[in-house]
Amino acid sequence: MTGMSVRPYWELRFDADGDVDTRQRDRLLEQAAQAELTDLVVFSHGWNNTRTMATRLYDRFFAPFPGLLGEAGPARPGYVGVVWPSMRFADESLGGLPRDRAPGEPPGLDADTHRALDVVFPGRQQIVARLAELLAERPERLAALDEFAVLVRGLVRVRGMSGGAGDAADPDPDADPDEDGVPAMFGQDVTEVCERFAAALAEARGKTDAEDRAVFDSGLGGLWDGAHELLRQGTYYVMKRRAGTVGREGLGPVLGALAALRTAPRIHLVGHSFGGRLVSFALTGLPESATVASVTLLQGAFSTYAFAGRLPHAADRGGVLHDARRRVSGPLVSCHSRHDTALGLLYPVASRVSWDDASLLPGDIRWGAIGYDGVQAVDGCPRLELAEALDGPFPAGGCVSVDVSEVVRHGAPPAGAHSDICHAELARVVLRAGRIGEG
Repeated sequence: MTGMSVRPYWELRFDADGDVDTRQRDRLLEQAAQAELTDLVVFSHGWNNTRTMATRLYDRFFAPFPGLLGEAGPARPGYVGVVWPSMRFADESLGGLPRDRAPGEPPGLDADTHRALDVVFPGRQQIVARLAELLAERPERLAALDEFAVLVRGLVRVRGMSGGAGDAADPDPDADPDEDGVPAMFGQDVTEVCERFAAALAEARGKTDAEDRAVFDSGLGGLWDGAHELLRQGTYYVMKRRAGTVGREGLGPVLGALAALRTAPRIHLVGHSFGGRLVSFALTGLPESATVASVTLLQGAFSTYAFAGRLPHAADRGGVLHDARRRVSGPLVSCHSRHDTALGLLYPVASRVSWDDASLLPGDIRWGAIGYDGVQAVDGCPRLELAEALDGPFPAGGCVSVDVSEVVRHGAPPAGAHSDICHAELARVVLRAGRIGEG
């Protein structure tokens, strides 16, 4: 592909079911074998919803690699950009969370988001149109909120709920063990759910209690803000499942084919946000004999306990990816930042509202994100500052948490620094984790 900052570069495109573009896959396998690469860095985007946005991210992130490796070094790396059909609301920040409307901007779905929903949910254009109509009109009737919730359920076709086509009784196979079954936000009282979402958004934006209360006192306006977030969280639920499916059913088998090449390169996985979930689930789709050399998660948007052998709040079970660690011959690194308010505030709030808020105790930490808290409940997992990761001895294997708050720090609320990942320091973390260029 021309115009990229690195060569050789290949693209791998997957559909929502994890089916790969076979022409791209075959080209990668053939050319990678001919190039006799030492290393292959495979990067998956998160909430970006266009190929252009994804390739722009890859171009920026990979740009420091040639200079860091040097022209005459021992490494002969190649690079792969994964493109999968994710969904980003056009009215949200790059972190995947909503921005405040400009003065005079009408409420509801903008045209770009409306079109994106039509593409992501084919065959359900009438549902999308009615949702957009309700968000624009914001009726002062609770019955309209009830209708909105029913439509969102129909749009995302929630599994495990009776009464609709496409429903199934089995739980979400990609759910974390503490997230089994149907998200509670689709079954609870819609007024309560919308109020909680609206309050969480107000907190993320730094509004005072008085400002927040004024919105609710003015009628149902605040509840419709929460309804807009319910729709966003519905698409989040679908994209979360999709990331797992594309990783396990799509990327995993391709990585297995690469590992089977006569002169197979060492494979290094990198994922941002939901892309971290995708590459982690790719480990579960590897053939039994295959492994990857390293995994680096950049602000991963999934459970901080995903790799735990035993959950601290449910000692009879482990994290959803607890067995995946054995498929990594080197380190599995979680880069996390305290400046990522998308993961530090809205992720746990949305998780509580979505699943089991009623059972939570004050200070319950089960809902943390790995990109905010790092890896939790994994024995022997070192926690490194960025300077230690860059200049000190790097662990040769196992889970590693690296606090990258020093560089991942810029971004406006409510998403904060969630997408502030294009730094040479993070490129160096990938190189150190994979021992790329060390001979």
